[in-house]
Amino acid sequence: MRKIGLIGGMSWVSTRTYYEDINQLVQARAGMDVSAPLLIESLNFADLVRLSTPEQWANAAEILSDSAHRLEQAGATAVLIGANSMHKVYDKVAAAVSVPVIHIAEVVGNKMKADGITSATLLGTRNVVMESFYRKRLVAHGITLLPPVMEEVEEVDRIIYEELMQGKVTRAAERTLKSMLTTMANQGAQAAVLGCTELDMIVDVDANVLPIYDCTRIHAEAAVDWIFG
Repeated sequence: MRKIGLIGGMSWVSTRTYYEDINQLVQARAGMDVSAPLLIESLNFADLVRLSTPEQWANAAEILSDSAHRLEQAGATAVLIGANSMHKVYDKVAAAVSVPVIHIAEVVGNKMKADGITSATLLGTRNVVMESFYRKRLVAHGITLLPPVMEEVEEVDRIIYEELMQGKVTRAAERTLKSMLTTMANQGAQAAVLGCTELDMIVDVDANVLPIYDCTRIHAEAAVDWIFG
């Protein structure tokens, strides 16, 4: 098995999910006694939360690039960025290392295309939903995304930062997301993309009004594909 590196800590909740998913998937393939060959560098989320200015994003790119380089030096043969929003600096991180950096939206787009999905809704933090760096990866696979509704974008962003990233799950948040997904299904979405690693805490991935593409799980599956070569 090939060793893989995870840039984590953005938040610690999502890092825990990656660790669990990757190991469970490895065990499913290789047996219950097998653990994933995995390196994790957990960054300080306080240095990376709610970035807005070009200077802040440039600093984030440097932090993540340095982390990827350290993981490569420690023996990682590929790297994951354990946060959808931080893929805004993907190109700079990928350029900093000689090993592959597996892009979360790319593997999600590949899976949706293979499943014949052509229309979807994207849920996540404000920058993931509103900016082009993430959306264009899905659109490139022939997927039309519903236009964002600012009121919904702001509410999901609030739930993610104020609740989920603190490990807090509420019935109110669950109801809010279920209502949004029902509306989006009525607007023609064939599926929903969970473009935030914590959203599976309040969205039932296996039983919902729409097929759910859980980016974290799909990213973990791609990592395990790499591990087994």
